[in-house]
Amino acid sequence: MRFSTILATAFLTALATFGAQASDKKFFNEIQGKWSGPGEIVAGKYKGTKFVCTFDGANPAEKAGMEVDGSCRVGVFAQPMSALILKAGGSYTGQFLDGEKGKGMDVTGGRYTRGRIVADIKRNDLRGIMVANLSNPNALKVTISVKHEGRLVPVIGMNLARKTDAVVTGSIRN
Repeated sequence: MRFSTILATAFLTALATFGAQASDKKFFNEIQGKWSGPGEIVAGKYKGTKFVCTFDGANPAEKAGMEVDGSCRVGVFAQPMSALILKAGGSYTGQFLDGEKGKGMDVTGGRYTRGRIVADIKRNDLRGIMVANLSNPNALKVTISVKHEGRLVPVIGMNLARKTDAVVTGSIRN
């Protein structure tokens, strides 16, 4: 699997599928804005590769869900990332980059349990899950695992922080 596909899956699935029950609308709203942070590939051919991602999240106008645009960078190389994830009944459907029929991946389901989302991901014969935890309004932890020989093997970990503008406030006294 391509490095860009793994990165797209890791973050974009997290953004779109965290709250599969009544809290999903709130989650989608909380994910809006700018996010960035480091990640690392922890298994496989590219084990030890560190990267940094920057994303803009927004809600699509027509349905509950998430639109994401941004990029991930390894050294001087950057890979564009994009996704559209929509709520479909009690689960989610979605596409990263151009979906599994192109160079991306598909989201095939998702469920919310005790403060975290476990999303099913797919690319051709590859199956896996993404686990995301929004530990506070400004911190999102994402782990991607793939099925290998009947076991789930963690492949990617990311810690993203909300990017906020430094705003100075004050008052003027007469």
